[in-house]
Amino acid sequence: MQWTLAKHPTFDPIEGPVLIVVMDGIGIGCHDESDAVFLARTPTLDWLGAQVPTVALRAHGTAVGLPSDDDMGNSEVGHNALGAGRIFDQGAKRVQQAIASEEIFESQVWKEQVERVQRTREPLHFIGLLSDGNVHSHIDHLFAMIRRCRRETVPKVRVHVLLDGRDVPETSCLTYVDALEALLAECNADGHDYRIASGGGRMTTTMDRYEADWEMVKRGWEVHVLGKGRTFPSARAAIETFRAEQPGIIDQYLPPFVIAEDGKPVGPIRDGAAVVFFNFRGDRAIEITRAFEEDDFNAFDRGPRPDVLFAGMMQYDGDLHLPKRYLVAPPNIDRTMGEYLARNEVTQFACSETQKFGHVTYFWNGNRSGAFDPNLETYVEIPSDDVPFDQRPWMKAAPITDATLAALRSGAHRFLRLNYPNGDMVGHTGKREATILAVQTVDLMLARLLPVVEALHGAILVTADHGNADQMYERDKNSGGWARRPDGTFKPRTSHTLNPVPCHIWAPGRQLRLRPIARPGLANVAATLLQLLGYQAPEGYEPSLLA
Repeated sequence: MQWTLAKHPTFDPIEGPVLIVVMDGIGIGCHDESDAVFLARTPTLDWLGAQVPTVALRAHGTAVGLPSDDDMGNSEVGHNALGAGRIFDQGAKRVQQAIASEEIFESQVWKEQVERVQRTREPLHFIGLLSDGNVHSHIDHLFAMIRRCRRETVPKVRVHVLLDGRDVPETSCLTYVDALEALLAECNADGHDYRIASGGGRMTTTMDRYEADWEMVKRGWEVHVLGKGRTFPSARAAIETFRAEQPGIIDQYLPPFVIAEDGKPVGPIRDGAAVVFFNFRGDRAIEITRAFEEDDFNAFDRGPRPDVLFAGMMQYDGDLHLPKRYLVAPPNIDRTMGEYLARNEVTQFACSETQKFGHVTYFWNGNRSGAFDPNLETYVEIPSDDVPFDQRPWMKAAPITDATLAALRSGAHRFLRLNYPNGDMVGHTGKREATILAVQTVDLMLARLLPVVEALHGAILVTADHGNADQMYERDKNSGGWARRPDGTFKPRTSHTLNPVPCHIWAPGRQLRLRPIARPGLANVAATLLQLLGYQAPEGYEPSLLA
């Protein structure tokens, strides 16, 4: 492999440091009452848009390796594209292809799962996010596996449903639960024993990430594995009860629950069982995987660990080999910008708070944990607050900025990257006014960064990984207007958007010109950053945005 970066033939390197700012979830909306980005006071972003080379980038669908342009982008695939400079088939597309070709069912792991439960007569358990958001999972993937279990006469199946309301409408979970119950009833009609066993909202149960809240995983372990929790006769009964008890609660925050019959849980995970975690995205799957697989696990008291055959839909961490067994091979993202810079002895700095720290490190580096060269790379994680994001929409933007300003002024880092999670994490709450404050916070932090970049004769590229804050209301599919709740208020949107994202490039004192590119996307950013650093992009990279 040739790792030496060639000098750019026509562009002299920027004298000072080169910084990329990823404004997570801040896209280009319709400039209306739903658009928190438009409604926010953003003098810094307004100045950048008017004064420096600016282009809109595609950040969803095929531009980031997803199956179609109807698929929302997300932070994982967005940072993969930003850091790799190329487009790779991503989790959703890989799984879709593996199911369509039946490759997944011919895998040794799937055969071992089925053979084990046919022998032990314990259930094959499926745990994962029940929706068609296609960001962490897709309900069609689960349905395909359940139908295959039926075809292969797997006697018992138990499903542990994590309710979405984040990548799909906020109170849509019964649509997916009812569809699942219908399929299970169809299977049971010919003698099988297939049931929902437990569940809970994705922000209360199981799907923590970056070790921000292990209690979430503990609650999931207790209902999924131990069958310990508040019991109900069905998932629908649990959801309807919680909604009656807590008016206004949305799906992602529903408490955990256990399905019981005659006073006993119908699906605790016991010795001899097989378990498939059917999310394909890794960040919110790693911790529950560790609970099932690690011998010296100590994040919480899990009690006696059942002897099960555990598999993920994909491998969630290639460096840590988590999980050991997986059904579909993940994309092999190689030759990332971070690795090229490390091998060319270019110093790097990466910073965010816990909620997005892995995005500017793990995902940016092509799903690789750790630094390529710790002597050349500095990674700074700012611990996130453990409070609802709409209650503190400023999050940790100021400490992230403080750390980045110190890194800039130190002169120790040639290339720096940071992520402000505010637009995404607060946008997911569906609270428009809080999201406006989140966007304004990011703009204020940019106002702190720009003068320092200018004083150091550096360059800054400001972009986003996908949209979210740019559309805070759901569309009515029939009228095309805003959907409304029964009380007449607009129905909040909590998921990502299909909108493009801004890209502003400023190098004080340098004349920059944009290259005409037909459909620029996030994958064009890596070559752009390399050009600012004075390098020609490696073979196969999408072209730079700059002429």
